[in-house]
This record gives sequence, C-alpha cells and structure tokens, in this order.
Amino acid sequence: MKKILKQPYQQFFGTLANQVRIDIIEILNTGEQNVSKLTKQLPYDQSTISHNLSRLLECGFVSVKQNGVERVYTLNTKTIKPLLELMHNHMHTYCRHVVMKRRMKTHGSHI
Repeated sequence: MKKILKQPYQQFFGTLANQVRIDIIEILNTGEQNVSKLTKQLPYDQSTISHNLSRLLECGFVSVKQNGVERVYTLNTKTIKPLLELMHNHMHTYCRHVVMKRRMKTHGSHI
C-alpha cells in the first residue's frame, strides 16, 4: 500500500517544491491570468512558465479555460486556495522563526 501512496505524495509535494510554480500560484491566488500576463509579472521566460503551468494542471492545482485564442489559468479554489491560506498561517506562526535565526547567523549576529 505504501508504494501506491508514495507516487501521488511525491507528485503533490514535488509540485510545491519549486519556486517557479510557487510564484505562479501566488499570482493566480489574486485572480485568473493568461501566460502573457504571467510572463510580464514574473522573471521567467514564457516557455518556463508554460512548462510549469503544465505540471500545475497535471496535479489539479490550476484549471484552464479557452477564451478566444488565449488560455486563461485559474487557481483551484476548492482545495489549493484554502491550502495556501493554511500554509501561509503555518509558516507565519512556526517557520518564520527559523528564517530569522538563519538570517541572524549569516549576518554575524547571535540569538
């Protein structure tokens, strides 16, 4: 049973463990976008954004609809939007202390 569950978990968390995809998710959290608009807002080329949108689509993080000649991407509001809120709350409460400790160490300060 563990082997069956391993791949979906690896796929899900692997999708989140990528800065390009996190950046795309953060922008889509504010509203739907096409690739051109995403390219203007992010420091990545269009092929990188398109490639990562494919992975987000594959895992159901986003959906896409055809609007004339453009494809418009929307964040999954049923599962991913609430998950983002939960993750932000968790990171703000528990993880920011770790980041602050690391910053202080790299700047030569002591805690």
